[in-house]
Amino acid sequence: MKTRRAALATGLAVLPLALAAPASAADTVNFTLDELNNSGASSQATVTANDDGSLHVVLQGSGFVPGQPHAQHIHGDDSGKKFVCPTASADANGDGIITTVEGLPSYGGVFLSLTTKGDTSPDSGLAVDRMPVADANGTINYDRTIPADQVPSGVIDNLSQLHIVQHGIDVNGNDKYDVDALGISQFAKSLGVSGIPEEATDPATCGEVTPAGAVETGAGSTQGTEELPLFALGGTALVGAVGAFAARRRLRSSATA
Repeated sequence: MKTRRAALATGLAVLPLALAAPASAADTVNFTLDELNNSGASSQATVTANDDGSLHVVLQGSGFVPGQPHAQHIHGDDSGKKFVCPTASADANGDGIITTVEGLPSYGGVFLSLTTKGDTSPDSGLAVDRMPVADANGTINYDRTIPADQVPSGVIDNLSQLHIVQHGIDVNGNDKYDVDALGISQFAKSLGVSGIPEEATDPATCGEVTPAGAVETGAGSTQGTEELPLFALGGTALVGAVGAFAARRRLRSSATA
């Protein structure tokens, strides 16, 4: 009897901690972007969904083609389908390069274009004049709060399932995008844009939320494996917290629609 009471008391002690999470002002996910196509590039990103419906995106990367614009997007869809970053098997024609056309089935279509200003819809997916440009050292620093009226509701609802992809590689090592390397971009051509080098549109990095599916609430950090007993003790409370989180997301989406 004493054992059962002790377990109950421990569970109740965890309950306030679990239920407190959805009440925070913002929800944050962290992305680790690893290289694709041997680009040598990598990035870290933090995406925060604010209560006013806006989305704050901070992205820092290195190893990109210096002085060149790098298109970047949040990929996925609002169906809840699980997408992944492409592996070598996505290289359908076996030429050693995963093109955007070959990668899309893995990481999904464009949800948001991470431009530096103006429109962020998929229509701006190839707006290279508004995409971040790598500095002389190949570094990209991006920081933008996208207003609520430009954030599709599905982005917030599926935040932990989405991916970020950055594009632009330099196959022949001449520090620029040129047609001589891989020819014309078939992806750009399919959208009615001609003359774009394939190098400019091929993915350089791809990343998913780390740890996969984790969502941070408030200023606290994502829970690590050393805290697994906490989850075990407060399992019921956490299920309720997740339900409340989903409901709050739906209400927020309705309010900003």
